[in-house]
Amino acid sequence: MSSETKRDLTEGYSTEELMKNPQLMAAVQAQLNGLVGEGTAYIETLPKCVRRRINALKNIQVDFAKIEGKFYEEAHLLEMKYAEIFKPLYDKRKNIVNALYEPTEEESKWVEPGEESPEEATKNDEKSDEEKLAEKVLSNLKVDENTKGIPEFWLTAMKNVEILSEMIQEHDEPILKHLIDIKLLFTGKVEGDTSDSTMGFVLEFVFSPNEYFTNSVLTKTYRMKSEPDADDPFSFEGPDIVSSTGCKIDWNPNKNVTQKQVKKKQKHKGRGQTRIVTKTVQNDSFFNFFDPPEVTEEEEELDEETEAILAADFEIGHFFRERLIPKAVLYFTGEAIDEDSDDEFEDEEGDDDENEDDEDDDEENDPDYKPAAGDKPQECKQQ
Repeated sequence: MSSETKRDLTEGYSTEELMKNPQLMAAVQAQLNGLVGEGTAYIETLPKCVRRRINALKNIQVDFAKIEGKFYEEAHLLEMKYAEIFKPLYDKRKNIVNALYEPTEEESKWVEPGEESPEEATKNDEKSDEEKLAEKVLSNLKVDENTKGIPEFWLTAMKNVEILSEMIQEHDEPILKHLIDIKLLFTGKVEGDTSDSTMGFVLEFVFSPNEYFTNSVLTKTYRMKSEPDADDPFSFEGPDIVSSTGCKIDWNPNKNVTQKQVKKKQKHKGRGQTRIVTKTVQNDSFFNFFDPPEVTEEEEELDEETEAILAADFEIGHFFRERLIPKAVLYFTGEAIDEDSDDEFEDEEGDDDENEDDEDDDEENDPDYKPAAGDKPQECKQQ
């Protein structure tokens, strides 16, 4: 909307008349709301000297984005450094889960922050929420005091996450019971490195020997980019995953759960006879995660289906990296799920409040809106 159009809206009305007529003000405001996202028209009305300075500020903003990209690259190197510091803790977790190490009495003591000690808790007859949750987990796993390690640790943790549980099919579960660890490895150049290593991370899924495939480790590699897009530098908000690569699964005969046989009727065009043919098609499975769509840098545009698959794949990769692997025990017990649910609930409440405000604004901005008899608008008092 041009400045001339804005003047036309208010032409013939004094400021006092506009302030005293809420319906007219609402009509003007509704028109002005249409200016959102049309800043260019406004900028063009500014003097040339001001526009030159704005252009200079935009160039500075591009420089900001470039420096921010370097910041995230260095932050990634810091993650790589601390990954080595975390490694002994992850190794100890793996050993406890897989019955390679039995924690001491001291290591096994746990007191919920802000709550009473285990000795005091035994005095209470009523079971705590944690005890009830523990009993539920034990019941589902069918374990007792003779059980070694923590059976189905990773399978249970993943099934407690909605986005992952939707991927896991019934025929996947017997295989995922052999999953003994998930490791996170960071990739990227360190000081003095002359290799072609690029910024990213690798997920390693470690399996015990099983009847399904011969691999001991399945990998998923994610490549990241931490530099502004030359065509849209202002959209930069940090490193993005730009591609992912799976691995070949060496399935044993008749054990590939990512494929299934389907029978179809096929009619001969000439003779009109019908026969039954068997075709191999893709089957829903968690293990399709290791066979993402291949994307080359030369491809400028992807079809919608591929884009959707990659978006989901990148989201899952981030989830493994940032949440599930660092906090696996909390997803196993369900405690992390409660925290996630609380966050979502708070967001929804905030959205409701915003929607209510929007509804109120819509009524006020509606030129046909008439307040109830008892709701007379207050006139703006001139000072």
